[in-house]
Amino acid sequence: MRKNAFILGLVLLVVSAGSWAAPAAAAGAPGTGTWELGVILGEPTGLSAKYWMTTSTALDFGAAWSFEQDGNFHLHCDYLYHNFDIFKVDEGSLPLYFGIGGRVRFEDDHPLDEHHGTHVGLRLVLGIEYLVAAYPMSVFFEVAPIVDLAPATEGSMNGGLGIRYVF
Repeated sequence: MRKNAFILGLVLLVVSAGSWAAPAAAAGAPGTGTWELGVILGEPTGLSAKYWMTTSTALDFGAAWSFEQDGNFHLHCDYLYHNFDIFKVDEGSLPLYFGIGGRVRFEDDHPLDEHHGTHVGLRLVLGIEYLVAAYPMSVFFEVAPIVDLAPATEGSMNGGLGIRYVF
């Protein structure tokens, strides 16, 4: 139990570490304090939310159903940095984003399998998001390799396509 609490605390520290920087405003970026709320389809499938801390950094949240290991509930939080200079579009903006975060996956305990139970891991995220100029919405695609740190070290992958309303 102490090991899980230490790992979770370490993950939260890493996720929040980048929030101290305040980069300059990017063209087409949502303003500070802007929220996005929608869905993500893939692995996992469920609700997706994003909170823009600056014009190029955001916290991304997910509460979803994962289809790994006979299905289970999944929560994640990622710290993201958006680069608006790589891809240019006529309408809206198309930032490439990357970041790091944490994931908790809740599995049913199986007495014969020591790897079942609550999994805590690190996510490395890479994605692209189209912020529509004409409507308050965004469409995104991301992949996230994961390294579970507890109860055992093992790797997995998340990824999906999503849409969110910007408000």
